[in-house]
Amino acid sequence: METLLEQIEHGKLWQFPGGIHPPEQKSVSNQASIGRIPLPDYLVLPLKQHIGANGQLLVNKGDTVHKGQALTRPGANWSLPVHAPTSGVISDIKPMPSAHPSALPELSIVLTPDGEDRWCELNPVADYKQLDNQALIDIIHHAGIAGMGGAGFPTYVKADSAKHKPIEFLVVNGVECEPYITADDLLMREHAKQIVQGIEIMQHLLNPEYVLVGIEINKPEAIEAMTAAAAHNNKILIRSLPVKYPSGGEKQLIQVLTSKEVPSGGIPADVGVLVQNVGTLFAVSEAVSKGKPLIERVVTITGNTIQTPQNVWALLGTEIKHLLTCQGFEPVTEQRVIMGGPMMGFTLPTVRIPVVKTTNCILAPDNQELAVAGPEQACIRCSACADACPQTLLPQQLQWFAKGKEYDKLEEHNLFDCIECGACAYVCPSEIPLVQYYRVAKAEIREQKLEKVKAERAKERFEARKERLERDQEERQNRHKRPARSTPRNAEQQDKVSAAMERVKQKKDSQSAVQAAIERAKAKKAADGTLEPDNSEVALERAKRKEKARQYKAEKDAQASPEMHAGGEGSRKDAVAAAIARAKAKKAAQQSDTAEPQTATDDPRKAAVAAAIARAKAKKAAQQDDQPAQQQSDEADSDPRKAAVAAAIARAKAKKAAKEAEQQADTEPTETDAEPEDPRKAAVAAAITRAKAKKAAKEAKQQADAEPAETDAEPEDPRKAAVAAAIARAKAKKAAKEAEQQADAEPAEAGAEPDDPRKTAVAAAIARAKVKKAAKEAEQQADAEPAETDAEPEDPRKAAVAAAIARAKAKKAAKEAEQQADAEPAEVDAQPDDPRKAAVAAAIARAKAKKAAKEAEQQTDTEPAEVDAEPEDPRKAAVAAAIARAKAKKAAKEAEQQADAETADSATENDAPLSAEEKRQAAIKAAVARAKAKKQAAAKDQEGNDLS
Repeated sequence: METLLEQIEHGKLWQFPGGIHPPEQKSVSNQASIGRIPLPDYLVLPLKQHIGANGQLLVNKGDTVHKGQALTRPGANWSLPVHAPTSGVISDIKPMPSAHPSALPELSIVLTPDGEDRWCELNPVADYKQLDNQALIDIIHHAGIAGMGGAGFPTYVKADSAKHKPIEFLVVNGVECEPYITADDLLMREHAKQIVQGIEIMQHLLNPEYVLVGIEINKPEAIEAMTAAAAHNNKILIRSLPVKYPSGGEKQLIQVLTSKEVPSGGIPADVGVLVQNVGTLFAVSEAVSKGKPLIERVVTITGNTIQTPQNVWALLGTEIKHLLTCQGFEPVTEQRVIMGGPMMGFTLPTVRIPVVKTTNCILAPDNQELAVAGPEQACIRCSACADACPQTLLPQQLQWFAKGKEYDKLEEHNLFDCIECGACAYVCPSEIPLVQYYRVAKAEIREQKLEKVKAERAKERFEARKERLERDQEERQNRHKRPARSTPRNAEQQDKVSAAMERVKQKKDSQSAVQAAIERAKAKKAADGTLEPDNSEVALERAKRKEKARQYKAEKDAQASPEMHAGGEGSRKDAVAAAIARAKAKKAAQQSDTAEPQTATDDPRKAAVAAAIARAKAKKAAQQDDQPAQQQSDEADSDPRKAAVAAAIARAKAKKAAKEAEQQADTEPTETDAEPEDPRKAAVAAAITRAKAKKAAKEAKQQADAEPAETDAEPEDPRKAAVAAAIARAKAKKAAKEAEQQADAEPAEAGAEPDDPRKTAVAAAIARAKVKKAAKEAEQQADAEPAETDAEPEDPRKAAVAAAIARAKAKKAAKEAEQQADAEPAEVDAQPDDPRKAAVAAAIARAKAKKAAKEAEQQTDTEPAEVDAEPEDPRKAAVAAAIARAKAKKAAKEAEQQADAETADSATENDAPLSAEEKRQAAIKAAVARAKAKKQAAAKDQEGNDLS
C-alpha cells in the first residue's frame, strides 16, 4: 500500500463533501491582461486592513510622504504597517467608511497624490538565502503583507509558525473557485516567476516536504505558466483540480490535496499544513527581492454594467467609484455593487469605500445577470442546504438557533466551522439568507465572548487586588507580631533579662541611698542655720497678718466716710479720729513686731535682709503717697472740711502702702532664701541694704521738714492745724517704727560679714562716718529751724516753748555723743588683732564726742534769739509745746531701752566664752546698732522740732 507521500507524488487527489457548481462567468474578465488606471484625486488608507491591531501613526496632517513610506509603526497583537501608495501630502487623518457590510467609520489617512510618484529608499535583498529566518520574517512584517485571498491574516505570523510545529506541506492556493473572479488567474499567467520565487522564500523559511500548488482545471494558461516557472524545483508540485465550489476554501483545498481534515475549531498548522495565496506569495517576492511594501494589488472589475471588464493594478486606498469610472461603469435601476464574488462577497452601501489588502473583485451586475432575492419563506426541511455544506454542518438547524438567539446551541453545532461560502443559501428553495443569519450570530457571539473576557480580566484584577490587600494586611499584622517573636524564648535568655533588671534595681537603690545621704546633710545643715527655713509657719503668720490688715482697712474705710461728712462739727471729732487711728497703727505695729521675730527664727540673716528691703520699699511708697496728700492739703487751705477729707485720704493711702509693704515683705524672704552662702556676697548685700535704709531715712527726714512748712501756711483755722498735727504725728510714729525695725534687722546682716580684721576696721570706720553725717544733719536742721521761726514774731509763749525744746534736744545730743564716746572704745576692745588700729579708732571717737557737745552748746546759744519771733496764739503754742515734750519723753525712753538692750546683749555675749572671730562679729554688730540708734534718735528729734 502506498504512503501518503507516495500518493501525493503520484498526483492523487481526494474529494471533500458537499459543494456546488454555479456558473463561472470568468471569461468576462480574463480575456485582457492586467491594466493600470490613473491616479485618483485622493487615497483613503484605513489603519486596519488585516486581522489584528492598528499600527501607531508616524505622520501628521500636512506631512509630505514618498511612495512606499511607512505611515504607521507596527505594534503587538498581529499588527501590520500601512504604506503610502504614492507620493503626496497627508491632507487629513479622520474616520472614514470601512470596507465592511456595515461601512462603519474607521480611522484613516487621507493622502493627496502629487503626481510625481517618487519612491522612498528601498532595501532589496540580492540573495535571501544569506539571511537568517528572522531577518526574512522582519522584511515580510515591515512590508505590511497580509493574506490576499480574503481573510487578511498577517503573513509574517504564518511564516514564523515552523518554530512551534513542523510544516509538512506548504499548499499554494491558486484555485480561485469564486465565479467572476480572475485576479489570481491573470497574476499566475503574467507573474509566475515572481510567484515561484515567493514560494521558494517560504520554502526556505518553513522547510516543508512538498509544496502543493492547486489550480482549477479551468485555468489552463495559469497551470502552464506555473509549471514552467517551477520546473527547476522538484519539491514544487503543480496540481490541477476539478471545478467545484468551494474547492478554493482552505480546509477543502487541504482535504483535496492531502486528504487531511482540519479538526473543528483547529487551524491547518495542527495537521502540519500551511496555506498561502498566490497573490500573497507575489507580494513576498516583491518585498524581499525589490524591497517594495504592499501598496497595490490586482482587482477584477466585472459585471454587465461595466463596459471594459478586466483586471487592474489598483493602489490601496483607491475608492471603488474611481475604479468603476475608469472601467466605464453604467449603472441601472436598483444597481448593486458587490465587493468580492457573487457567493462570498457583500453589497456595498456606498461606492466611497476604498480598496484594501483583501479586496480581489468589484462586481457590478445588472438585475438579469444577478436577480434580486425574493422574500424569505419558511424552511421546508428539504435538507438541500445540508447536502451542499462542505463543512458537513446543519444549516437549517443553525438558522433556527440564530433566529432564537440560542448562542450556546449554535456553538454546540459548530457555527464557527462555517466558512460562509454561501452554498446553502444558493441551493435554498425558500430563498432564506442563511449566511446572513450566521454572520449576525457570529458577531453577537464574538461580542459576548469579548465582554466575558473583559469581565474575567476585571475579576482577575479584583481578585489580585483582594489578595494583595490581604497580603498587605497580613504583613502589617506580622510586623506587629515581630517584636513579640523577638523576645527571649528560652530560660537562659529570660534569666539574663531578670539579672539585668536586678542590676538596674540595685543601681536605683544605691541612687536612693545617695539621695538619702544628701537629704541628711541638708537637714544637718538646716539645723546649723545655714539652709533654707521651713516656710509653713511663716506662711501661717503671713496669712494672719493679711487678715488683720484687711480688718484694719475695713474699719478705717468705715471711719473715713463719716469723717468726710463731719468736717464742720469741730476739732473734737478730728482729734478722736486721729487718736483711734494712732491706736490702731500702734496695735498693728506691735502685732507685726511680735510676728516677725517668730518667722525669722530659722534664718535670721535672710529674714533681716528681706525685712530691710521691704521696709525701704514701703518708705519709698509712703513718700510717693504723701506727696499727693500734701498737694491736696495745699488746695484745701481755705476749707477745714477739705483738710479733713485730705487727711482721711492720706491715712487710707498710708494704710494701703503699709499693706503692700507687708505683702512684699512676705514674698521677698522666699526670694532671698535662694541667695548664695558666700560671706562676701552676704556682706555686699548687707551694705546695699544699709545704703537703702539710709536713703529712706533721709527722704523721710526731708519730708518731715517740708510738712511743717505746709502747715505754717494755714493760720486761719485751729481745726485744720490739729488735723495736720495728727497726720504729722502718725508719720513720725511710722518713721520711728521703721527705724527700730531697721535697727533690729541690720545687726543680723552684719553677722554675715567676713572674719578679716581689716574688714572689721573698715566697717567701724563706716559706722563712725555715719555718726558724723547724722551730727552734721542735726546741725543743719538746727540752723534751718530758727529761720523758719523768724517768720512768726507774734507769740512770746510759743518762742519760749521752742527754746525749751531746743535746749532739751541739745542736752540729748550731748548725752548721745557721750554714749557714743563710751561705746566706741568697746568696739576697739573687740578687735584684739591690731592694737594700733584700736587706739586710732578710740581717739577718733573721743574727738567726735567733743565736737558734738560743742555743737550742742552752740545750738542752745542761738535758739533763745529765735524766740522773739514766735506767733501770737498762746493756745497753739501750748499744744505744740505739749506735743514736743511728749515726743522728747518717748525718744528718751526708747533710747534708754535700746541702751539697756544693747548692754544686756553685750553682757550675755561677754559671759560666754567667745572665739576671736565671734568677738569681732559681736563688736561689729554692736557698733552698727549704736550708730543706727543715734541716727534714729536724731531723726525723731528733728521731727519733734518740726511739729513744734
